[in-house]
Amino acid sequence: MTATQGPSTKLLDSLQTDLRALSNEAKRKYPPVKEAAEAGILKIKTLMAKNRDIIPALVACSGEILQPFLLGCDTKNIKIVQICLVSVQKLIIHEALSEIAARNVVNMLWSLMDHGIEEVKVLQTLLVLLTTNTIVKGDVLSKAIVICFRLHFFKDSTTSNTASATVRQVVSIVFERVVAGDESNTDVERVEADMESQKSGSKDAPVSLYPCARDAYLLFQDLCYLVNADQPYWLVGMTEMTRTFGLELLESILNRFPPVFLNHTEFSFLLKERVCPLVIKLFSPSIKYKHGIAAPTSPSPVEKPYFPISMRLLRVVSVLLQKYYNILTTECEIFLSLLVKFLDGDKPMWQRALAMEVLHRLCVHPQLLRSFCENYDMKEHSSKVFRDIVNGLGSFIQSLFVTPMPERATSTSTGQTQHPGSTAPAMVGNLPVGGGVTPQPAFVYRGIWIPLVQVSPSSSTKPMYLEMLEKTDPPTCTIQDGYAMSVAFNTLLDIVKGVSTVITTELEIEQEKEEMPTPNGNSKTVDAIIGEDIAPELRNLWECLVNSSWCGILASLSLLLDASTDETATESILKSMQVYASLCGKLNLNVPRDAFITSLCKSSLPPHYALTVLNIQQSLMSSQSSSSSSSQQGAPAKALWWELDGHKRTSSKDNLLNMSSYTAADAGAADTGDSRNQVVAVGTPLSTVLGTQQGPVMLTAKNLQCMRTILSVAHCHGAILGTAWHLVLSTLQHLTWILGLKPASGGSLKVGSATDGPNAVITTAVMAELPILSAMLSRLFESSQYLDDVALHHLIDALCKLSCESMELAYANREPSLFAVAKLLETGLVNLPRIDILWTPVTGHLLDVCQHPHQRMREWGAEAVTALVKAAMAFKYEPPLHQNLKLQGMLLSPLQELSNVSHPDIRQKQLECVLQVIQDNGETLEHGWPLILGVIGDVTVDQGENLIRIAFQSLQLVVNDFLPMMPSQYLQVCVEVASKFGLQTQELNISLTSIGLLWNIADYLYQNRNKIKVVLEKEAENRKTSGDVEEDSKLGRLPPSDTLWLCLYSKLADMCVDPRPAVRKSAGQTLFSTISAHGSLLDQLTWQTVLWQVLFPLLDRVHKFSGAASTDKSEMSAGNILIHHSRDTAEKQWAETRVLSLAGVARVFNTWRYALKPLGDYPRAWALLLEHIESAALSTSSEVSLAALQSFQEILQIKSALKKDQKDSSAVVKVFPSDNAMGRPNGAKSECIVQSEDEIDPDDISLWSNAWRVWHSIGIHCTTPPESNTVQFLPSQPFLTALVEIFPPLFEHIKQRFVSADLYKLCMVLRCAVSAPVSSETSPFIIPSYFECEITSLQESTLQAIDVVQKAIKDGPENMKSMYPAIFNQLLTFVSFACQPPNYGKLETKTINPAETSKQERWANFRFSDSSQPEWIAMNYVPFAEKSLQMVVELYRHTATHQSVIEEHVLQNIIKTLQLPLGMKYGCPSQTTWKLAIRAQLEMLYIALPVARQHHSDSYFTGMWSELSTGLDHFLFSPHCTPPNLSIDEFQEHESIDIQVVQLLRDEVLPYPSYIPKPFMAMILSMLNRGSIHSSKTTSFTDTDSSRQLREEFAKACFETLLQFSYITKSVITNEGSITKMALSALLTRCQEVLKKYVEDEKLSGKCPLPRPRMSEMAFVLKAVGTLLDSLKKAKPGNVDSDTWKQVIGLYPYLVDCTTCTSSQVCKALKEVLHHYYDLLAIPSTAIHNSTM
Repeated sequence: MTATQGPSTKLLDSLQTDLRALSNEAKRKYPPVKEAAEAGILKIKTLMAKNRDIIPALVACSGEILQPFLLGCDTKNIKIVQICLVSVQKLIIHEALSEIAARNVVNMLWSLMDHGIEEVKVLQTLLVLLTTNTIVKGDVLSKAIVICFRLHFFKDSTTSNTASATVRQVVSIVFERVVAGDESNTDVERVEADMESQKSGSKDAPVSLYPCARDAYLLFQDLCYLVNADQPYWLVGMTEMTRTFGLELLESILNRFPPVFLNHTEFSFLLKERVCPLVIKLFSPSIKYKHGIAAPTSPSPVEKPYFPISMRLLRVVSVLLQKYYNILTTECEIFLSLLVKFLDGDKPMWQRALAMEVLHRLCVHPQLLRSFCENYDMKEHSSKVFRDIVNGLGSFIQSLFVTPMPERATSTSTGQTQHPGSTAPAMVGNLPVGGGVTPQPAFVYRGIWIPLVQVSPSSSTKPMYLEMLEKTDPPTCTIQDGYAMSVAFNTLLDIVKGVSTVITTELEIEQEKEEMPTPNGNSKTVDAIIGEDIAPELRNLWECLVNSSWCGILASLSLLLDASTDETATESILKSMQVYASLCGKLNLNVPRDAFITSLCKSSLPPHYALTVLNIQQSLMSSQSSSSSSSQQGAPAKALWWELDGHKRTSSKDNLLNMSSYTAADAGAADTGDSRNQVVAVGTPLSTVLGTQQGPVMLTAKNLQCMRTILSVAHCHGAILGTAWHLVLSTLQHLTWILGLKPASGGSLKVGSATDGPNAVITTAVMAELPILSAMLSRLFESSQYLDDVALHHLIDALCKLSCESMELAYANREPSLFAVAKLLETGLVNLPRIDILWTPVTGHLLDVCQHPHQRMREWGAEAVTALVKAAMAFKYEPPLHQNLKLQGMLLSPLQELSNVSHPDIRQKQLECVLQVIQDNGETLEHGWPLILGVIGDVTVDQGENLIRIAFQSLQLVVNDFLPMMPSQYLQVCVEVASKFGLQTQELNISLTSIGLLWNIADYLYQNRNKIKVVLEKEAENRKTSGDVEEDSKLGRLPPSDTLWLCLYSKLADMCVDPRPAVRKSAGQTLFSTISAHGSLLDQLTWQTVLWQVLFPLLDRVHKFSGAASTDKSEMSAGNILIHHSRDTAEKQWAETRVLSLAGVARVFNTWRYALKPLGDYPRAWALLLEHIESAALSTSSEVSLAALQSFQEILQIKSALKKDQKDSSAVVKVFPSDNAMGRPNGAKSECIVQSEDEIDPDDISLWSNAWRVWHSIGIHCTTPPESNTVQFLPSQPFLTALVEIFPPLFEHIKQRFVSADLYKLCMVLRCAVSAPVSSETSPFIIPSYFECEITSLQESTLQAIDVVQKAIKDGPENMKSMYPAIFNQLLTFVSFACQPPNYGKLETKTINPAETSKQERWANFRFSDSSQPEWIAMNYVPFAEKSLQMVVELYRHTATHQSVIEEHVLQNIIKTLQLPLGMKYGCPSQTTWKLAIRAQLEMLYIALPVARQHHSDSYFTGMWSELSTGLDHFLFSPHCTPPNLSIDEFQEHESIDIQVVQLLRDEVLPYPSYIPKPFMAMILSMLNRGSIHSSKTTSFTDTDSSRQLREEFAKACFETLLQFSYITKSVITNEGSITKMALSALLTRCQEVLKKYVEDEKLSGKCPLPRPRMSEMAFVLKAVGTLLDSLKKAKPGNVDSDTWKQVIGLYPYLVDCTTCTSSQVCKALKEVLHHYYDLLAIPSTAIHNSTM
């Protein structure tokens, strides 16, 4: 059977190989060894053949296999021994030995040790044997350990060192077996140990221990014996042992295996009974020895402490204190006391340093410190170990500054000198300087320079002294300078950290258990004073920790802080002080807390400055500190504090003196040294209530570092500062003042542009750091939001106290600090969630600041108040702010209080804040509006334009954007405030804009009328229920919503009489537009109130002021501003107001007549309004009078009757007022009011009769012509026009009762009005020229008035038609004005020259006048007269047959009136006049002649015929010559008109001779005869240039007409033939005369041609003769007598004479005439027959 190839097989192969080598080596000298080796080989082979598991088989026969190797070692042959030991090690490694074999191996090794053979191999084999398994135990283990100890003391260093390491490892192995055994036997019940038998010592271990533990027990016990120089019980064979090595082993065991001693009472027993007494015993020399003191003369000299022993003892003590404190409480008290004692100054420095290192090791364990305090300091009769440690540590630190280390000053007793590296550098001003010197962190105090080396605050890094295990003498020069100080410094820091860790950790655990909420419900963890819910024992423990240590801690830290030159060290010190201050605060230990805070504050300020300031604070806080401190801790604390303060005073004074005595070189050298003590800022001191430090003060980098720590304390631990806030804030205030930080927006501090003091200097580095400090300050006060309410009140109270101090300084005319005010603001801003806690104290104090006489102080007070209000109003509260009326009132009350401040700058801040509040929070103000509006309205006139302007901006914002958000009951307040701004006289634009705001309010009231009505009625009902109602007056009976409207109207009416014209105008327009637009909302009673309390009083007041207004232009001077002449006096400006007011009232009456008429006193109101209109119309002011008429016209714009197509409707929808009438802006819509027919009654006779009376009165008074020829004032054309234009609408209401007398009155007014001249100043702009077919507005209105009456007569009843003649008479009077302008009384007027064809020419004639009397110019009546004539024609066309027209001889009057323009013809001022006149006459004659013929038997037309003939004669043969510039076309046109007259006679007169009087017919034939031959009137045949024309066509027409109605063309000769015969004879005679005259003149003229008119006349005569001949030849026989023929033939000679004429025109006509004579050359038969008969 073969074994599987593996490690065991390899082992066997290796053993066989070793055995063979052993056999070969021993075959000569050692045969037994050879045989044993061979037997071993055989045995191994047998094992390999028989066993699958090799190792167990080897263990079973390990004795046989091991035998050759044992024999080989016995040979003492080095080579053989080496082979054997290697093989044995292989068996050990593969665990192939049994216990017996292992014993044999140990015995073999003992033998080799005795003979000194292969000591190192022996140690290796032992180590392998003990580490592989646990088969070696009991006495065998003891023997193995003894081997190692004995080899340790061999002289060979290699063997000794190896043995030393092996011993340590073996000892550890023994105890590791115990630990392993404990782990494997956890379920085994342990037997109680009886340790009484062990107290006296025993070589047997307690039976309660299992084997491995027994070995460890016996080993540890023997080690204690050996160290104590006693014989061991278990380690038999020990020959030598050193105490140092034993202490090292003990320390190693205790350090590595605390569970063994803590879990086994047997081992704990060893600690108490063996180790602790041993340590105390060995400490005896160190306790008794005092360094530097002479030994007493006692018989037994004091043993000097031995450094190696003392060092190792302290290492053991360190382990005992750290690992076994819980089971060695009493012993540890002794050890701790010893350590503290070792720190005394009379001990050697190395011993003090060792003790300090041990303390350092201890202090890094917070639970140890807790245990020290709990087990010692808290016990009533126990020593105060923890306090002693801290105080001892402090004494040690102070002693280093007071007494230099002996080792550093002199050589030691051993004769060793100081190491060169420990020499301190050269010192200047307590700072290290020198060439090549790099500044080293150090502490400098009173000339002592102690460097600071890096010491780890944890136990991971080995200390220097405790690790000097190889040193036998105390170190002198091998340790760095300052090491002891560095260790002490780090120990101090670790104590602070440890205490803080204990309290903080346990507090967090307790809070988690109790689930304590954080302050304010915030999630951020903050410090807070520990409550009463913490277990008393815990609280007592924490207080004991602090009370036992704070004095020593503070003393040491303060000293180190003052001496520190390193930023990192300083930061650590400050951090520790901060931690302790917070712990004191948490535990409500006010005295230690204030002590730490005071120390920090002193360190942050310059030395002398600090004393001055902090002494003030101490005097202010002494009573508080004494009351809050306990009697137990107060005394020692005060004593130590003032002791410390004494040091500080001296130190600060020395440093300041040194600094002040620097030269420039010294300062430069100092800059190369410690940067912490460099002066980085120089500023001016802040004045205090007790005085001001003189001269500039200097801040170092350390001061600023301390400042940052103060900020950190306040930021992180503000909740526990309490009354110390005042101290902290005062210090910060002084520091910020020195650094030049000034308050900025929001309360933060910013770097000023330049420092205030002349000596102020700030380095670049600090300048860059100032923003960081400012940010830290801001974060400090931002963190106040995490403070509880009590802590917050402490903070606010401290800030208020600081502010009060600053106010006191300001009262004394010293520049105050605004730090407190700014930080009050910042604190308030971040604590808005609990506004009710801080609002009253903060704002109350700030309001006091606002009243301070110092400008910057009060400005910042106002800034703080307003910023708080704005932020508070913008904050989101729960419930919302608009639902919390009490809170809203509280937040806004400071704004209201600011109204009591008289300073304008404060009021400006207030108003700016109001504006911002409205902008940001207008939606949520709700019931805060009265307060806001009250603040806005409180601005008075004497406070300047700027305040008024700012306040008005707020009001604008309210009205424009926030009216919908305002409760309806506050709208009246808004109206009143707006009216205040309208009445203020500082800023005109604001007054005008405020009126616009009132208009906006009115629109809002109208658009939201239903909602407002409901709200106001509900509010009124509530007041009525509560008994708060108004008196029973008319105003009180008005509906609430109407009261609001009445308030609006009243305020606007007040502004209508403002001294400023623009305000009056705007207010008036707004008032009347508002009433017109929104009057539908008012009920009947309200309308009555508006009439009698607003409108008519307004008219009365305006009339009064207008009458009293000055006419002096100087009073209206506006500097360099030009004022239009129409507004350059107060009288004129008030006239405009009067105009506006009257027009507005009239518009109201017109627009809301249907609402006013139901009023009982409406007739009285109507009459009163008419009185005002009449009074204004008769005013000498043209503007007022004209406006009065316009108002009159306004109230007449109501339809008097419904249209016929509406008669059947039951209701008529009337939409009023119209948008245009009301002047509503932005297209605002008016309300539709449905009026039924029954409700409309505009024809109230009494009302309109009164109106007609007023109109006639105005017309008579204004148009009556003056009785003298001089007058200064006449009514203007616009006025008269307006007056006349009023009549048509008025007539609509009175026409039913209009009679002839009224028509007479009307005609009188119209005639006088249209006759009125105009002033020469205005005539060029009013009077049209004669060549402009324009009529003035007045003339057009006059004709319109006549037309209205005429139409009414036409459509009226029959009795009204009798007024037609009066209408014709009036119109004919106007027609006569064309040629005869009317006179205006006795007033001399000028007429316009017709040649002046342009307005510019007319203006040039009248713009300059030397006379003081105005020149009056008559109007151009031509267009007016012509228009009147057209109306006459039109009227006559419809009324010609009317009886009254016939009976009143209207036609005769017309013809007579037209005689003048027809007779003048070309002499008329305007050529259109006679043309229109003849056309009108012709048109009317065509209508009238048939009517006249119809009534030929009546006498109505008798006088008309003569007038007609006269008029026609004057027209056809006018004495006025044709104008020389008349064109041919015009001449022909005029000739055609003449022909139309002939045609009229031919058509309407000549055919009816029996119906027409004969005289008239004779006159007509005479005119036709005259017209048939119309010769030129020029008698000079030399007038060759004349352009006159002959009316050839007219003459022809006349001639033809005569022939038409002669007997020649008739078949029967009548009586009228004689008239024709006479006409023909005259005609022929006339032709003969012309021909004769022409022939004679032509002969006389010679070669000179006759004038053109003569030639034309000749040509016409020839044509006439030709026409006559043609007619005569066509006439019937018997119609032409012989005389006529004779006359015709008698012309022939004259015609022949004319043949010599050279004119082609004459020759042509002559030729035609002569052709007619062809038929006359033979006597016709008819002629013979007639002659014979």
